[in-house]
Amino acid sequence: MGDWAKKSEDQEVSKLVDKLNLDSKSGEETDFDVADPAETSLLIKILGKGLVNTKLSLDLQQKNPNSPLHSVKTFEALHLKASLLKGIYAMGFNTPSKIQETALPTLLADPPQNMIAQSQSGTGKTAAFVLAMLSRVNVCLNHPQVLCLSPTYELAIQTGEVAARMGQFCREIKLRFAVRGEEVDRSKKIEEHILIGTPGKLLDWGIKFRLFDMKKISVFVLDEADVMIATQGHHDQCIRIHKMLNPHCQMLFFSATYGKEVMDFARLIVADPTIIRLMREEESLENIKQYYVKCKNEEGKYNAIQNIYGCISVGQAIIFCHTKRTAAWLAAKMTSDGHSVAVLTGDLTVVQRLDVLDRFRSGLEKVLITTNILSRGIDIEQLQVVVNFDLPVDLDGMADCETYLHRIGRTGRFGKSGIAINLITDEKTMKVCSDIEKHFNKKIEVLNTDSADDIEKIGT
Repeated sequence: MGDWAKKSEDQEVSKLVDKLNLDSKSGEETDFDVADPAETSLLIKILGKGLVNTKLSLDLQQKNPNSPLHSVKTFEALHLKASLLKGIYAMGFNTPSKIQETALPTLLADPPQNMIAQSQSGTGKTAAFVLAMLSRVNVCLNHPQVLCLSPTYELAIQTGEVAARMGQFCREIKLRFAVRGEEVDRSKKIEEHILIGTPGKLLDWGIKFRLFDMKKISVFVLDEADVMIATQGHHDQCIRIHKMLNPHCQMLFFSATYGKEVMDFARLIVADPTIIRLMREEESLENIKQYYVKCKNEEGKYNAIQNIYGCISVGQAIIFCHTKRTAAWLAAKMTSDGHSVAVLTGDLTVVQRLDVLDRFRSGLEKVLITTNILSRGIDIEQLQVVVNFDLPVDLDGMADCETYLHRIGRTGRFGKSGIAINLITDEKTMKVCSDIEKHFNKKIEVLNTDSADDIEKIGT
């Protein structure tokens, strides 16, 4: 484990991702931006600065009557090995997070219990299942005992980094990546205790080449299940791996979302689980003043933005566009007029997106122009204004109310008031605006950006 910990320190994800092939987009280029779930998840994980101190409630469903439904307030209460406890404290964890308080007693129970857990990134779920993985290893046995599946190379590396840091004092525990670029000697059996990797590579090693015995796996972790479903081929590969496992193997299933598709997948993998759900923070329009501005065309939209900036002091703002082309055009115009602008679109690599978001969150740029690539989950706390340069619509051109809520819900948080401005050019976009207003039953006021008096009122 010592070598692994050193490797982890040398290859932190934030340094590692610039070596990944995430900037090569295969297939036909499109001007419309859609958030890639795997890349978004990676961004959220890297951007997270420690654990979220959440006050959100837990929903606990007990399916297994033998499962210990109690919580812990300290890591000492879990009676961990001293070397593991030392690793937890070395990572900066002082007390369990909310989901860890409830999940860890079940994850570490004897006999082992199956679990389905749902919570967004930053709540400590990765550390929770990694702790279970490390705790279950019998170092006297030199064969794989734990399989941890991630949907992508990058997410597997992220989990491996957590495992290496937490297990840095457990030098007898051996870990190995099962990802692209990792080669194995097919004449020898794999001896590492924990394998962390992608479904395809683990299928090859375990079933095709028979380099380890699937029946001897005692813990099976399926992480980022919602991303796994969205990645072509992974769903079936996970099912194939699952079928080869011992029925007594502990099954742990983690997902950031909890829709029907995810739960149908979970039921195929996990028998008699304890289900833990950490409720999402509810996005609300309560503290947000909403306006619409009638404009003649795209130039008119730009003039409206210029007039707003000319009349009131705008802190940090996000401007949402429908296409990459519009975002690039708007960024060029605002930059030429002296605004400090950052652009975030799908053309950027993960490394470049991290740099853009870090600069904006630290206040180096005041305006972030983006598309739907900036999806739910990536939070910016100091946000004052959201502008919908283009209102969100679905593939049929109808109002996308959920995306509208995610966009403007970024402002007006933490008890602060926010401003949302929607730019309208024709009857079609006016109908979209009206449909959004009816859906949320919240008035969207008209704003005349040719009137300095009108604009000044929204800043008060």
